[in-house]
Amino acid sequence: MSLKGSIDRINGSLVVAKFEAEPKIGDLVEIGSLRLMGEIVRLSEDKAYIQCYEATSSLKPGEPVLDSGKPLVAELGPGVMGTIVDGIERSESKLWELTGPFVSRGTNIVPLDRTKKWAFEPKVMVGGKVRGGDIIGVVQETESFQHRVLVPPELEGTITSIEKGDFTVEDVVGTVETRTGSIGLRMMQTWPVRRPRPVKERLPLMMPLMTGQRVIDTFFPVAKGGAACIPGGFGTGKTVMLQQVSKWADADIIILIGCGERGNEMADVVAHFPEISDPRSGRLLIERTIIVANVSNMPVSAREASIYMGITLGEYYRDMGYDVAVMADSTSRWAEALRDMSGRLEEIPAESGYPAYLADRIAEIYERAGRVVTLGSDQRIGSLTLLGAVSPPGGDFSEPVTTHTLRFVGTFWALDSELAFRRHFPAINWLRSFTRYMTVASKWWSKYERNWEQIRAKALELLEEAAEIEETARIIGEKAMPDEQRLILLLAELLREGFLVQSAFHEVDRYCEAEKQAALLKVIIDFYNLAEPIIRQGIPIEKIRELGIVSELMRLKERKGLQPIDAARIEMRKQISQLAETYEVKVR
Repeated sequence: MSLKGSIDRINGSLVVAKFEAEPKIGDLVEIGSLRLMGEIVRLSEDKAYIQCYEATSSLKPGEPVLDSGKPLVAELGPGVMGTIVDGIERSESKLWELTGPFVSRGTNIVPLDRTKKWAFEPKVMVGGKVRGGDIIGVVQETESFQHRVLVPPELEGTITSIEKGDFTVEDVVGTVETRTGSIGLRMMQTWPVRRPRPVKERLPLMMPLMTGQRVIDTFFPVAKGGAACIPGGFGTGKTVMLQQVSKWADADIIILIGCGERGNEMADVVAHFPEISDPRSGRLLIERTIIVANVSNMPVSAREASIYMGITLGEYYRDMGYDVAVMADSTSRWAEALRDMSGRLEEIPAESGYPAYLADRIAEIYERAGRVVTLGSDQRIGSLTLLGAVSPPGGDFSEPVTTHTLRFVGTFWALDSELAFRRHFPAINWLRSFTRYMTVASKWWSKYERNWEQIRAKALELLEEAAEIEETARIIGEKAMPDEQRLILLLAELLREGFLVQSAFHEVDRYCEAEKQAALLKVIIDFYNLAEPIIRQGIPIEKIRELGIVSELMRLKERKGLQPIDAARIEMRKQISQLAETYEVKVR
C-alpha cells in the first residue's frame, strides 16, 4: 500500500521526509516531481530518512514523496543473462537508448523486458505436485545458457495447467492449486536483495574452484562455494586478476560487480568484456555473464545496493543448480558508501570513520557464499563462490575493511605493489597469503599427484627460506653465502619465474591445466632434491647454474601439454648424473 509524504529537508544524497502514516525501513520510494528512486534507511518519530539512488540537486522541501510499500527487489527471470545493468538492475543499454551516454535523473525502467517473448518448454505435467524451488520449465536464454524456470520459494500445490509456447515474463504459463486458491505461474519472480534466498541444506565444501592460475590453484586455492578476498594497492592487478578468473574459472555463471570503480576502468570492462571468447563453449563469455556496473561518480546509496543486487542474482542461478562465481570489485568502495551514508545519518563513527556495524555488514555479504542443496523435490546442488577485491588506501592491510574481511573469508590473496612494479603477475605475495581450504584441495589434487600436499609444502618452505636468505644476501652479497643457501635462492628463482609468474596474454601460459600444474611443480622440486645432495658433496653452485636444464625449467610453463615436462625430467636426471660423474660424487 502506497503512502504519501513530502520532503522536509535535504542533506546531499540524504532526504528527510514526513509521511501521513508510518512507513517501513527498507521501503523503496519516489522522491520529488522527478520521481527519483530512494530507500528508507531510518525512521525517527514522524520523519523518514531516505537515501536517494540519484543526484538530489534541484529538489526542494515540500515536494511530494511516494512510498511504494516494497523493498528494493531484484527481478529474476529470462532477460538478465548477458546484460550490463546498474546497481538497481536497470539495463545500461536501455538507459543509453532512452537518454544517451548521460543518464537523465528520474529515468526509471523495469529490469526485465515486458514485451520480448521467450520459448518456454514445460518440464512438469498437469496433476503433478510442485513446491518452492521446483523446475517447471526451461528457456534457452542464450546459446550458452539454459534458464530453468523455478516455482517461487513460498508456493506449494498441484499443477492444474501448463503450456508450451512463446510467452513474455509476465504471461501466465501455468497454474497451481494451493491451499489458498489457484495461483498463476510466470517466468518472472522478485526477491528482496538484502535477504538471502532460502535453501534446503548447506553442504560441506568438496572441491576447489579451478581457475587455471597456478599461484591460486596450487598454493592458495578457494573452494567451490567458498569466499576469498583480494586486497592490493593501486596498480597491483586486482581487476585484471578478477577478469582472468572470470574467463577461466570452473563456474557455470559469472557475475562481475563493478562497485564504485573508476569510470574509465568500468568503461574498459564494458567495452571489451563482451568481446572475450568463452573457452568452454567457443562462443562469447558474455552469454553466461552478468555485469553490474556502478561507477564511482554515481550516488553512494546505489553503490551500496549493487553488491546485494549482484549476490541476489547469483543466488537465483545457484538455486537452478548451477555453480556461480561472483566477483565484487571492490568492497572497499562499498564500505566507503556505508561510511558516507552513516555520516549523513549522524551516526557515531568507529575506526577510520566507518560505522560500528561495518564488520556485521561484511559478514552478511560473505556468509551468502556456499554450496547448498536447493529448494525443490529433486536434490539439486548449486554453489556460489564469492571473490571480493579490497582496495586498502596506500596498500595498508591493517585498515578496517581488510582486517574485518579477513575474519570471514577462507582464502586471502595478498597483492604486492613491489611484485607488480617488478612485472611479476599475478602479484600475489606468497608470504602474506593463506588458504583455509587445504583439506578440500588436498583430497581433490591427490588424483593428479599422490604427494601433492608434501610437494606444495616443500615449495612454500623453500620460498620462505629464500626470503630470509635474501635479507642476508643484500648485506654481504650472494657469493659470500654457502652453496646450500645459494641453491635455495636458485630454486626460489625457478619457482618464481617458472611457476608463479603467469602471463594473461600468452597463448599457452594464460591457462594451466591441473595435470600440468602438478607435473610442473613436481619437476622443479625434483630438481632441488637431485641437486641438494651433490651440492653438499662439494659440487659448486655455479656448475649447477650452468646446466642447460635450468633455463628449460623456467620455460616449461610455455610448452603445451605434459610431454615436454616428461622430457625435461629425463634430461634433468641425465645432466645432473653427468655432472656428478665428473666430480665423482653420488646422485640420490
